[in-house]
Amino acid sequence: MQFGIFTVGDVTTNPTTGRTVSEHERIANTVEMAKLADEVGLDVFATGQHHNPPFVAPANPAVLMANLGVVTKNIILSTSTTLITTTDPVRIAEDYAYAQHLAGGRVDLMLGRGNTGPVYPWFGKDIRDGIPLAIENYALLRRLWNEENVTWEGKFRTPLQGFTSTPRPLDDIAPFVWHGSIRSPEIAEQAAYYGDGFFHNHIFWPPQHAAQMVQFYRERFEHYGHGRAQDAIVGLGGQVFMAESKAKAMETFRPYFDHAPVYGGAGSLEDYTRQTPLTVGTPDEVVEATLGFRDYVGDYQRQLFLIDHAGLPHAEVMHQIELLGTKVVPQLRAEMDIRRGAGVPDAPTHASLLAARAAQATDTPSADAGQMGGVETGVPRAPKTDDVTGTRAEDR
Repeated sequence: MQFGIFTVGDVTTNPTTGRTVSEHERIANTVEMAKLADEVGLDVFATGQHHNPPFVAPANPAVLMANLGVVTKNIILSTSTTLITTTDPVRIAEDYAYAQHLAGGRVDLMLGRGNTGPVYPWFGKDIRDGIPLAIENYALLRRLWNEENVTWEGKFRTPLQGFTSTPRPLDDIAPFVWHGSIRSPEIAEQAAYYGDGFFHNHIFWPPQHAAQMVQFYRERFEHYGHGRAQDAIVGLGGQVFMAESKAKAMETFRPYFDHAPVYGGAGSLEDYTRQTPLTVGTPDEVVEATLGFRDYVGDYQRQLFLIDHAGLPHAEVMHQIELLGTKVVPQLRAEMDIRRGAGVPDAPTHASLLAARAAQATDTPSADAGQMGGVETGVPRAPKTDDVTGTRAEDR
């Protein structure tokens, strides 16, 4: 199982000091976060994609990932998310393949629609087309990574004639894709259709909602013939803040929570810690709460924590990363390994996908070949809208 952190890259005034870091300082701090996460043994560092204040997360995350590929050694560099709706899939194919080469394969993507309405028209899109854009653009992205001389025509961008995206993915293995969503079952359906990973952000909403979304994805993953429901590749987000006691953690974190742009004053800290997966307490309490996620989503492959938003001082953020790497994740790894069901697959990596392809090459192909361990090795047709909403004719 993979454990790591993700950032939304907000530039928020520290409510306890009134100080606001500069954009340059926030960007430099993000690099330091990733370096420390690598040093303390976390598995994943993920960055969001934003085009609007108060966020300074990169408009093109591949730029940051390429830089981090040079200054880190082991950690997987991911996105949280890449906007598949307002970013040209040709640019995604080119930029992330380039970053993949620079990072030696330590790159994967989490694709999402984006829920900031004004961003869509900035790129000539309409938020009401969010789901169709996600379907069409991802179908094209897959072809660009799996084929050369692509001829293609769709609704939302100009046609391509004999186009080859360069550079080609490292070792001809495209970055593994997670489809990220908080509330859209159509995105879970898309992930299941292709046999890709599904990442549920797992903040804001109660556990019952996460359980329903993940279960739907698992059922559809099995429906499309990628393996058992428990073989589906699931990731969860989450948010934590830790101190030596729960009382101290609540006292310290409260002003930051109250002014956090991602919460917007929608409820109290007590409400959120009681009704959602937000955990504020000691490292042991974070371990206990996180182990409880498995009770309602089953065995899963990736757990990421948000730990740096709302104007938290950089020194405190680095302390939180230290606690995760030294106090929390070692316990979680040990306990998750003990509790893990038989045959549950690991989280895919570039190395595991390369090994799977090599193993498949030594096997005799069968008539129904094309799937291995829940990871697709062929290229299916692009799903129609009815496919990803789960209303195919055969299901009606």
